[in-house]
Amino acid sequence: MGAKVLERFPAGSPRGSWPAEEYAAARRAEGKPATVVMDLKSDAFLVVIRARNED
Repeated sequence: MGAKVLERFPAGSPRGSWPAEEYAAARRAEGKPATVVMDLKSDAFLVVIRARNED
């Protein structure tokens, strides 16, 4: 199972700022099943859409 990365946001955002969550919410409002995940290796939040398994 893979995922398509829509956008990356550095983890060091100012306190009270959630740009990755806001971006994902806007994509969900467009009908895209966007989720936020943390990439520990790059210290960034990724907004992703999980790839569907095609049988």
